Amino acid sequence: MIILAGPTAIGKTPLAIRLAKHLGTEIINADSRQIYREMRIGTAVPSSMQLADARHHLIGHKSIHEPYNAGMFELEALKILELLLTRYDSVIMTGGSGLYINAVCHGIDEFPNVDPLVRRRLHQDLQMNGLNSLRTRLMTLDPDYYKKADLNNPKRILKALEVIEMTGRPYSSFLTGTSKPRGFNIIRICLDIPRDELHERINRRSDAMMAQGLLDEARQLYPYRHLNALNTVGYKELFDYFEDKHTLDEAVEKIKSHTRQYARRQLTWFRKEKEYNWYSPENEVAILTRIHELMEGI
Repeated sequence: MIILAGPTAIGKTPLAIRLAKHLGTEIINADSRQIYREMRIGTAVPSSMQLADARHHLIGHKSIHEPYNAGMFELEALKILELLLTRYDSVIMTGGSGLYINAVCHGIDEFPNVDPLVRRRLHQDLQMNGLNSLRTRLMTLDPDYYKKADLNNPKRILKALEVIEMTGRPYSSFLTGTSKPRGFNIIRICLDIPRDELHERINRRSDAMMAQGLLDEARQLYPYRHLNALNTVGYKELFDYFEDKHTLDEAVEKIKSHTRQYARRQLTWFRKEKEYNWYSPENEVAILTRIHELMEGI
């Protein structure tokens, strides 16, 4: 499995297609939002022409109304990989969702099912008392996880507290850190470019999304804004615009700013993974050379 990772808007999709055509293989999507069929413009789903250039899997195959998580992605992706690797020497997985990629590479730790009442109560606590209240509780109940958690991500904090309340055990005790065995080798490529260039690409793509009809797409999805799938940059800001919290121009600027922040978090995640080979998306020849070198050495 060849992973082509990197931050949003850096050009993973066109490069993955060119690599797939060169290697004579197919692509598995690893973007946690492109799996939803209702969210196309705001998640930069490949165009119909791009999808025709190389076969893609796990794009638009779920509804925003269906539950989905990294564990489900792991199972679906492994089934597809098992099938494709009987046909091809390699398969490309591309996307920017580090958790989903890691789920396929290493596996997801097993967690207990959560009582919906516990989940609802914690969400109400978040709405009434804010994120700091949950951070304080997590620091008290599981200081080990608190030290390494993304404290700006309410979903991660909520999940940890749900497990703690259901089991009476620290969330960190479920994080085994043990990789599950995989029946295939993994080559990791990550893309990066100078910050100013990446920010300019993000700004241009945000403008292009608005020109393609993101405002109308968000308006159609507004009645379902409470769903977890729609807690996503590009939609949240327009939902606030619909509620007169800021102007449309301000919403677009917030989309650009929040996307730049998201790209920084993605890069931080991938830099923690030491196995990645880092390249500019323009260095296609060097990337292919490295892939062939690594495949020959396996």
